[in-house]
Amino acid sequence: MAGKTLDIQSYIHPDMMAEAISSQWMEWDMLRAKWKSSVREVQQYVYSTDTTTTANNVLPWKNKTTLPKLCQIRDNIYANYDASLFPKSGFVEWQGANRVEQGKEKKELLESYCEYFLNQPSNKEILKKLILDYIDYGNVFAMVDWTDKRVESQFHTALAYAGPQIVRIHPNDIVFNPIAPTFADSPKIVRSLVTMGELKRRVEFNTFSDDNEAMQAAYDYLRNTRLNVAQAAGEFDERNNAYAIDGFTSFVQYLGSNYCELLQFYGDYYDSKDDRLYTNAVITVADRHKILGVRENPSGIAYNRIHHIGWRTRQDNLWAMGPLENLVGMQYRIDHLENLKADVFDLIAAPPLMVKGLVEDFEWGPFSRIYVGDDGDVKMMAPEGNVLSANLEIDQLERKMEEYAGSPKEAAGFRTPGEKTAYEVQRLENAANRIFYAKTKQFEEFLLEPMINEALDMARRFNTSTITIRSMDPKTNAVSFRDITTEDLSGFGRMKPVAARNFADKAEKVQSINAFFQSALGNDPEMKAHFSTVNLSRMFEELLDIEPYKVVRPYVRLYEQQEAQSIVNAGQEQIATEAMTPAGIAPDDTTGPISSNGMVPGMLVPGGKA
Repeated sequence: MAGKTLDIQSYIHPDMMAEAISSQWMEWDMLRAKWKSSVREVQQYVYSTDTTTTANNVLPWKNKTTLPKLCQIRDNIYANYDASLFPKSGFVEWQGANRVEQGKEKKELLESYCEYFLNQPSNKEILKKLILDYIDYGNVFAMVDWTDKRVESQFHTALAYAGPQIVRIHPNDIVFNPIAPTFADSPKIVRSLVTMGELKRRVEFNTFSDDNEAMQAAYDYLRNTRLNVAQAAGEFDERNNAYAIDGFTSFVQYLGSNYCELLQFYGDYYDSKDDRLYTNAVITVADRHKILGVRENPSGIAYNRIHHIGWRTRQDNLWAMGPLENLVGMQYRIDHLENLKADVFDLIAAPPLMVKGLVEDFEWGPFSRIYVGDDGDVKMMAPEGNVLSANLEIDQLERKMEEYAGSPKEAAGFRTPGEKTAYEVQRLENAANRIFYAKTKQFEEFLLEPMINEALDMARRFNTSTITIRSMDPKTNAVSFRDITTEDLSGFGRMKPVAARNFADKAEKVQSINAFFQSALGNDPEMKAHFSTVNLSRMFEELLDIEPYKVVRPYVRLYEQQEAQSIVNAGQEQIATEAMTPAGIAPDDTTGPISSNGMVPGMLVPGGKA
């Protein structure tokens, strides 16, 4: 009947396991409320155009300017992290567990495949987003999944990528026990919002469970629930918000949309109702109350599949702090001083007037006349101009923010009296940028390395066809193509990214080598006799990152000089030939008819015409 108050409980049939997982999501989400508030404030300052969108909007200043220092630090750190972590395409190396696994051919095959996987446009894009998460949120969450984008047709198979795919998890879409000993020890719950069409596609591909019949029945229930609620007449009771979904005003409004919320539980779960323990399982909950599927974690080497790294880790809390969080107060101070200075400058340029006694109305401006009575007076109330020195304090605050965030500098360090050589300056710069190097190395060791090894393991288990890899010979720079099979990807050992670990040492190595060869020991001919010029050239090619230009080839200058000398000799020979040829005769002019004596008619010869 119209106007009747309806109860949502009469339309849904909750599962006990699903409700327990949903309750755990809400509990862990409340435990990180302070962290979410702090991150939200950082985002406001990073993307703000004036102080009206930040915490400074409560200040009573007329000027609302914001100096985007926090945004500049963020962009600077991102650019340097990206350059340090991914300086070139081949930044991983294979470390075999024994002499056989460390063979040259095995090493080249595995490194070539990892280079192929990491250089895929989709994976490169996700890796750059993970760096931004590292800076903006201080926490990075990612996992590796298998993707196959090939399209089969009756004529051919479209060339597309099929292999490991890096999946980014937004820090706001994952919860876990924040006081667990380690991230791997804590169960995780990942939230995602999909359309009903996407949900149906995943069900058809058996994404959530191997029991296709049970999964299809759960999908039919979710679809029928939405149809029944949409056709119901009357208003729903306000108490129906027990299943409130983030982003929707009520559970009923959520059911009226075309979206479905999925909560995926990763870890060990004990079902008290059936007295069953699910070990390293993936349990999918839909609509906060219905189990969509349960399956074992498909990863062979990564427990729970999800990888996490924090920028500034806390001792007793797994939610780490980002480099920008404790700089918000200094950004607030900078904006405060900037707007205070601007308001005072406005008062100095156009100060208020104090009118005393009887004064006729007047217009304040240049050369204006003011008529006052016997006791009348008009005075300007300009404030003190000392506040304009706030620029010095603002500059000091900005320099401190750069240091606190660990932002790298072109030249830094404590200088002692006296001139410094380039080598000494480089040593000081490396010492000053130690925070930056430590954070990039941390990202590489605890996030990139386990993800790359999991991707390699996934390729061994799911790859069913031959993969054609493009590679380059480091000696001849010749491009070649090789086919890699699943057997080629098998091996005992692990893959290690080495870009960031070597990035900090490159400039210092160049300076050290230059200093060595400028010393008396380096100029000793007998010492130089033991150094390979070809290997030194290759070393500088890597240190200076000029490999893409292909400037290093063994003795290529000798070949180029020989070719240049050949061109010079040919030119000199042509000039000599032209000098010996009589006037009017073109050495290459053989276009006319030739007589029996080999002469062209009309050609000038000694003694007359031919």
